[in-house]
Amino acid sequence: MPIKNRFAELHSEITEWRRDIHQHPEILYETHRTSALVAEKLRNFGCDEVVTGIGRTGVVGVIKGRAETSGKTIGLRADMDALPLQEQTDLDYASKTPNAMHACGHDGHTAMLLGAAKYLAETRNFDGTAVVIFQPAEEGGAGGKEMCDDDLMARFGIQEVYGMHNWPTKPAGSFAIRPGIFFAAADQFEVIFEGKGGHAAKPQTTVDTTVMASQAVLALQTIVSRNADPVEQIVVSVTSFETSSKAYNVIPQTVVIRGTVRTMSDEHRELGEKRLREICEGVAKTCGGTATVDYQPGYPVMKNWEEQTDFAAEVAKRVSGSCDPAPLVMGGEDFAYMLEERPGAYILIGNGDTEMVHHPKYDFNDEAIPAGCSWWAEIVEGRMPYQENSQGH
Repeated sequence: MPIKNRFAELHSEITEWRRDIHQHPEILYETHRTSALVAEKLRNFGCDEVVTGIGRTGVVGVIKGRAETSGKTIGLRADMDALPLQEQTDLDYASKTPNAMHACGHDGHTAMLLGAAKYLAETRNFDGTAVVIFQPAEEGGAGGKEMCDDDLMARFGIQEVYGMHNWPTKPAGSFAIRPGIFFAAADQFEVIFEGKGGHAAKPQTTVDTTVMASQAVLALQTIVSRNADPVEQIVVSVTSFETSSKAYNVIPQTVVIRGTVRTMSDEHRELGEKRLREICEGVAKTCGGTATVDYQPGYPVMKNWEEQTDFAAEVAKRVSGSCDPAPLVMGGEDFAYMLEERPGAYILIGNGDTEMVHHPKYDFNDEAIPAGCSWWAEIVEGRMPYQENSQGH
């Protein structure tokens, strides 16, 4: 039976899984309910091995094909965690947990990979081993790195690894991908400006941290406009400005700013950190104060491997009829850690005309489920084709 026909049959069941996960979002590594649900389903599907606790709360399922003569093992990865956001959708299956929401579609990713796992365990129409990877803490917790540090690749013999993310505004079930650099490195910073607080009516007796920090916020934009090569991608965003005083008539002793630096190369990543330190410390000194910079390297640049990207695109074309070139994305993605360890590719699947991810009214589009499941299943069957004369395992 063609894969898409089978997933059309499973569509309502997978949708129920997805909406159940949506109702019970869990943050970072606290995916205990979701991980237990995933492990239970994988065991019920008949996976040859189900391992929990990889990368703290990650789950891995092993599915052996009808034959294992190829010696190949393919990994498929989905993320499980939600965001610390209050949902505003009014859906029947809206989040039941205050200040937690599946606002990035990880509920859909998890459900689609579960659907693919069920199909693969039923049919086993491939020569090799499929490893389904359910990862916690993609949203800032580096769960991908945690799983890799837990010996994910070597322990399960993974030779290639593939991932997927939904993409609002692109037609539901369509695909887009690009080889090479795809998602940006995402670093974070916190800068504490110290001055001399005092009465707002006597600014001459103070070292004004609000002026100091404000000048720094504006000056940081020169990293993009005057330090970086204009043809390179780099984003510097200050996202928080917090003073030590809430009074109208007090010049605060301390101001803290926080933000992020997004880059597409190691060279610009180093430049961003270097100039941020120089600017903040220089502005503070000029104003008579000090700046303490805490620069925290985050996810590395995510780079697709060329051969695996070409294959992933061909599979997408078979599933949906086409696969568009994807844009560079300045967001971070911790699948980068897995692609640093093994060849592989990451693809975007359309979510339709919905709110953007990380919006309180976002919802994963269940109409994308059959195409997403089919892509994962055909990655396995196409990369490890089964021949009737293959020897059984």
